[in-house]
Amino acid sequence: MGALDAVAGRVAGGATVESRPSGSSMVPLIRSRQQVVVAPVDPSNLEVGDIDLARVAGTVYLHLVSSVDPARKRVQISNNRGRVNGWTSHDRVYGICVSADGATRSGAAGKTLAADSNAPS
Repeated sequence: MGALDAVAGRVAGGATVESRPSGSSMVPLIRSRQQVVVAPVDPSNLEVGDIDLARVAGTVYLHLVSSVDPARKRVQISNNRGRVNGWTSHDRVYGICVSADGATRSGAAGKTLAADSNAPS
């Protein structure tokens, strides 16, 4: 179980979570060990360019939405270097990155679940 699995579990449970994921696949949007805040999301509101927390083929990623398929209720997940991780269904999308290193992600506005009123933990 990776570090993002624990974050995904908490976000799926309704919490807004602060985390410091490692890796370079999202540079320059997110650098390794930068603090990110991830909030529960309504996957049907996701758009290309959003950064979401989702499980694809058994692995949890904090990656870009590179395509959406509303008819089949799924999104395609890719890193910021051109690698496509694959398609995943809405039920495997846990959250949206609302800020990275203190900078608000403007695309996340209005996409978090209204029921989420938890402070970052």
